[in-house]
Amino acid sequence: PKRHENTIKRVKKGDKCLIYLIQEKIGEEIKESRVTGAYEVTKEVFKDNTRIFKSPPKLGNEIFPFRIKLREIRVFDEPVYFKPLIPRLKFIRNKSKWAGHLMGKAMREIPEEDFLLIMEKGTGI
Repeated sequence: PKRHENTIKRVKKGDKCLIYLIQEKIGEEIKESRVTGAYEVTKEVFKDNTRIFKSPPKLGNEIFPFRIKLREIRVFDEPVYFKPLIPRLKFIRNKSKWAGHLMGKAMREIPEEDFLLIMEKGTGI
């Protein structure tokens, strides 16, 4: 969304991104927060107001105009569950209130060490 413009515009070609999904309840099932894959940015950030998906209900009719092109590095066969990693992740300083490090953010920069840890868990090495 527009409110995340400054964060998104810091993304550069060659940067790597992890796809993080928040915990959600689907029917009676609770899906834990997880990382599902890694991608590389192949093009600088660009703006396009074309609607490509329906906004979540809590965001109303919001458009997400800032876009990046991605190349798949790896989609994990099994998701990497986030909570077990918290004690080892350097970017999460307050381990008991870890969600605050992610909540309400379009993107979050993490140290290479954390990226490699998540990739290791995702590839089963």
